[in-house]
Amino acid sequence: MILKPDDRAIAQAAQALRDGQLVGLPTETVYGLAANASDDEAVAQIFVAKGRPADHPLIVHVASAAQVPVFAAQVPDFAQALIDAFWPGPLTLILPRQHGVATASAGGQDSIGVRCPSHPVAQALLCAGLALGVQGVSAPSANRFGRVSPTTAAHVQSELGHDLLILDGGECPVGIESTIIDCTRGEPVLLRPGHITRAQIEAACGHAVLDKDAVSQPAPRASGTLESHYAPRAKVRLMSAQDIDARLQALGPHANNLGVWSAQQPDAGAGVVWRAQPQSAEHAAHDLFSVLRALDARGVQQIWVQLPPDTPEWEGVRDRLHRAAA
Repeated sequence: MILKPDDRAIAQAAQALRDGQLVGLPTETVYGLAANASDDEAVAQIFVAKGRPADHPLIVHVASAAQVPVFAAQVPDFAQALIDAFWPGPLTLILPRQHGVATASAGGQDSIGVRCPSHPVAQALLCAGLALGVQGVSAPSANRFGRVSPTTAAHVQSELGHDLLILDGGECPVGIESTIIDCTRGEPVLLRPGHITRAQIEAACGHAVLDKDAVSQPAPRASGTLESHYAPRAKVRLMSAQDIDARLQALGPHANNLGVWSAQQPDAGAGVVWRAQPQSAEHAAHDLFSVLRALDARGVQQIWVQLPPDTPEWEGVRDRLHRAAA
């Protein structure tokens, strides 16, 4: 059931978390499927509901930095600088985990991903849960594992059914998942790009951001880093605008059951469903998952996507598209 996030609904959702149930939670990035992070049995329900492997770790969402010591054994100075600069916001930090805490959420690792969301409904629920003893919630995207992340309450319901309590926070303003920085290897290491860019990370903490393959110590597993992820039912193909036009001309009237997400509307027949790709990375990130879902709903068999520029501000969108097309 989808509920308007008034005080009564927030209290109901907080109690559900306290009782070991799952809740659909809006954040500024995407909607999450939330459980009490300290309740391993509740967290196990997330893996079952999503069809997610139990060794694939989850991100713990907290109301503020004050809850970080509950889950993390250590916060390096550069990580604290990132907390100070970007929390609440779409940034996840991988930190050494407190022994015996959030074991299921960690996927068997000795590290834990933590973030503090800025969405007002997420903040209200986390604060209400805190009053009931829920120190944080584990909340991966509220969709079947590997599929397109949800950015509206209706997306969540279509994925996970009508029995799930879902707080309706409207469309997610960011639209792609948080940037993930590994803070367990002495320097900030980028595991997943997102709304917060490398340049912003470097400016805030005074350290160069490394790629995960540039460090000898193996990277911990993290959410959303599999080669194939965020995939609709339709096959996604990435190409230039020129290639899209050339291939459509070659197909001519035989272009059917095809979706196109590109900056300019192509010259194509009724068998091609076109959606406009925004010129800015921020707007494209906001639209990305909803466009993939909308084209899937139209029953297209392929989705041709104009690959955005290879520039820093587009890194998060390009990452999601490459994984969707893998």
